[in-house]
Amino acid sequence: MTGADILDITRDTLFTLLLVAGPLLLVALVVGFGIGLLQALTQIQEATLTFVPKLIAMVFVFILTAPLMGRLLGGLMERLAQRIISG
Repeated sequence: MTGADILDITRDTLFTLLLVAGPLLLVALVVGFGIGLLQALTQIQEATLTFVPKLIAMVFVFILTAPLMGRLLGGLMERLAQRIISG
């Protein structure tokens, strides 16, 4: 295995990681920003107020994107297995 092969595998893995984790991270960012803005406007400084909406939103998005995540991770595994088989 050459250095170029390792770089290709790493790039493919990082891109897949970005596609899998991206929706969850984006939802957490948007919901957290919205709740933070709401807290700043109303001056409600309850620390637990941010966790419940984020958790609910992330679980909802995870349920919606779980099939996509599975396909992406399965495709990555197939590509890695093909590289292992081909030498």
